[in-house]
Amino acid sequence: MTETHESAGPGPGDAHFAVFPDRADAAAVARSFARPGTRTLTHASGRPWLIGRWHHEEVVTARVGTAALAVVGCCPIDAAELERHAGRLRDLTALDTLARTLPGSLHLAAALDEQLRVQGTASGLRLVFHAVIDGVRVAATSADVLAAALGGDPAEEQLAVRLLWPVPHPLSEVPLWRGVTAVPPEDALIIAADGRSVRHSRWWTPPEPTRSLADGAPLVRAALTRAVDARTRQGGVVSCDLSGGLDSTSICFLAARSPARVVAGTWPGRDPADTDLYWAQQAARSLPHVEHVVWDADASPLVYSELLDIDDLLDEPTIGVMDRSRVLHHLPGLGQRGSRLHLTGIGGDHVAWCSEAYYHRLLRTRPLFALRQLRGFRALWQWPLAGTARALADTRPYGTWLTDSARRLREPLPPSVSSGLGWGMAPRLFDWVTPDAQRLAERALREAALRAEPLHRDRGLHTDLEQIRSCTRIVRQWDRMAARAGVPMASPFFDDRVIEACLAVRPADRVTPWQYKPLLTAAMKGVVPDACLRRTNKAAASMDASNGLREHRGDLLALWESSRLERLGLVDGNALRRLAQRPGTPGLRDPILYSTIACEVWLRGLSRAPGTTAAASS
Repeated sequence: MTETHESAGPGPGDAHFAVFPDRADAAAVARSFARPGTRTLTHASGRPWLIGRWHHEEVVTARVGTAALAVVGCCPIDAAELERHAGRLRDLTALDTLARTLPGSLHLAAALDEQLRVQGTASGLRLVFHAVIDGVRVAATSADVLAAALGGDPAEEQLAVRLLWPVPHPLSEVPLWRGVTAVPPEDALIIAADGRSVRHSRWWTPPEPTRSLADGAPLVRAALTRAVDARTRQGGVVSCDLSGGLDSTSICFLAARSPARVVAGTWPGRDPADTDLYWAQQAARSLPHVEHVVWDADASPLVYSELLDIDDLLDEPTIGVMDRSRVLHHLPGLGQRGSRLHLTGIGGDHVAWCSEAYYHRLLRTRPLFALRQLRGFRALWQWPLAGTARALADTRPYGTWLTDSARRLREPLPPSVSSGLGWGMAPRLFDWVTPDAQRLAERALREAALRAEPLHRDRGLHTDLEQIRSCTRIVRQWDRMAARAGVPMASPFFDDRVIEACLAVRPADRVTPWQYKPLLTAAMKGVVPDACLRRTNKAAASMDASNGLREHRGDLLALWESSRLERLGLVDGNALRRLAQRPGTPGLRDPILYSTIACEVWLRGLSRAPGTTAAASS
């Protein structure tokens, strides 16, 4: 399959591309996407098919007759196997089966008889967008690439929505630009032979949670092992977080079994009550061939660090900018030790544990069991009896819940029990958000409520899926930042096969007040030493957040002195400047500033990019 490129391209970890139909008018559009350093995969006709940036290790392609396949990302499939699939391809929907079996984290692109199919991951870590550009339907893995071709400004109503804390489904998946459409993670994009007509085709559904802990744990272990192997099978040096928590410790022990040499890094917290270092040292004693690096806690950046200097090109605002410096800080040191890839335990909290909201249904199907467990949760989370009863009696459908949320955007944050046992945390707007922005956000919520469907009829599984997607939208941006810093990151817990193995286990076995992460503990039995599996908590890093707010109040003040959001009429800059001068304000113990900072930093980044939009730079 023909590939052309103008330079060696980026290192691994930052693959992104646009996809074009096999038509003369599409070829004309594609020319505007070619830049110095971009690579091109072509159709059999020689016209562009994929144009983007990727490392040669991240792409596997095959072509047989009129069928062509490309796997872009991390996947252990080889060209011969992919060619066999291409040779059997008669209908693009047949790729559903292949997509549900591939390990790793990848985009899958296909061309057959002038039709196109493009899909990302069910986790949402790899996304797909599309837009009509000069009469041609173009797909891309980043929304900003399409927006740049369209030449439009970010939509103010979408910025207003992103000021919500949190942004609920499905509004969290709507691109910031008019004319750009997102493909839901569970769907594939099909572009017809005319190069314009399009449809979304469902390729993934979550498994029914019917497996017992005993049956499911070996399958989780196998899926997670395969996910780690997909990153370590080439050998070399890889690095791992070793925080001492169950998630990162599991990844580290699995990586230590691989052909790769492992460097494990521990970042102690500043809080004297933080026990991460103790647990990390416990694990390191059982890893004699792993180099263990302990970083200086006081040298690590705090939350809110370097917000004024962020110049990453992102296709949406992300609260990940608050921790950007912390996430990237140790990567250069790991790179100096030879690391080609950094493995994290991010995602373990989202897939090995699950939402207590499952007990809303379990109360109705297994009432005695559910009541016993709920008593434990009430004690664990300090849920009041009356609030617990109200949350369990709430049977509003998802659309009604969204409508009601639109009426309560200025109310205090909802109690944790209503979020824990309901459809999730109800969105809020805060004092510095203007009435104009509130009206835009309310309208978007009401319009979404008319057609919104939950991610699953069971509010527990809906919440699990929403939390997975919320986190992967942050991680996908961190991955781009890390690749730019020189050491790409990977989060094996967010591979689709791992997620499926975890979700297939009965919720009553995954979330219980009596045991911490029972599924992961059972899955790692015999891999991780028993002493390490006994940990029953995790560090909160709350001191890093509160200290960061105080130490970086000057940066926050500077951020609001030249606020793009204020110029757009979406926030009250005076209110934000007053708040920056009072970092000890009690309400700031909650991350209520995060969504506003995310939008502000994103707009500042747009103003630094080539082809700046008027809205971002005015």
